[in-house]
Amino acid sequence: MARSAASTVISLFELIGYQQHPLHAADRAYTETNCYTDVLIELLSCAGHEPLAMLGPVLAADFEGDQWTFFKPEPAELRTLYGVDVHEMQPSDRLPCQIARQLSAGRTVIVELDAWYLPDTAATSYRREHVKTSVIAAGIDVEGQRLRYFHNAGLYELDGADFRGAFRIEPTGGPDVLPPYTELVRFDAGPALSGEALRATALQLLPGHLGRRPTTNPFERFAEQFATDLPALLDGSAEDFHSYAFANIRMAGAAFELAASHVRWLFGHTDAPGVQAFDVIVEASKALSFRLARRRPFQVRDALAEPIAAWDRAMADLDSALGR
Repeated sequence: MARSAASTVISLFELIGYQQHPLHAADRAYTETNCYTDVLIELLSCAGHEPLAMLGPVLAADFEGDQWTFFKPEPAELRTLYGVDVHEMQPSDRLPCQIARQLSAGRTVIVELDAWYLPDTAATSYRREHVKTSVIAAGIDVEGQRLRYFHNAGLYELDGADFRGAFRIEPTGGPDVLPPYTELVRFDAGPALSGEALRATALQLLPGHLGRRPTTNPFERFAEQFATDLPALLDGSAEDFHSYAFANIRMAGAAFELAASHVRWLFGHTDAPGVQAFDVIVEASKALSFRLARRRPFQVRDALAEPIAAWDRAMADLDSALGR
């Protein structure tokens, strides 16, 4: 915890020279995955941990009938790997004051805020659309109304009217508007693993994640539903298209790009089991997004033939590597 002498900013880390984790590098197919996983990647990286170890749950990503799994690191594994505990926090005071107290104690808070007030979403939601999204507090100045926060793939700052709107200091809705969902992040839940101990423990967790994978090929089921949904998507609004693409094609592509990175790191080489097949899924997901964006009919089954086969191949490769 660092406190600025020139202001009343309370910070969790000394963030001078902050750099994004390579999982958010510009050369990634999906520089952002989902808001929750992304902020934990950046937080843990700034805390000196390797976020690649926590990505096993993406291997169980499934098509849920109308969207792909919103994958998140598992709290029990965060404790095992990093000694980090994440659990729900009860709002008991003005949220900025609670955040300041927790930062002062060397902890932080994950909070769902309205992207309408987040300047880093200037290209999408800022002052355009009310969308909930997860951020992690990195520093706060309650009196000066400033917040430094991790969001998506980076570190940002808001102040003034955005601060007041995000924390509902000024009325932004009726009295029946619920307070935002918040979670407390503690860094004292046990020893933090590193190096080969971290890799070995993450590898021990791999069979459990594979055991929770879908029992049938999720791309097969997605192809069936997508073919049904496509006519309405082609005739619908741009908003409907973007919402569908984000929850489905983009979520699947981002999940399996993280899966490839996780497995490469686990096995320590670029040709790790399953990686080539995961890469096929990522490239096919990108191509499918572009194809859908053209708003013209196409054969869904043909477009998904490669990821259908690649998912089976990736799982078989990993099973073989683990002697399953």
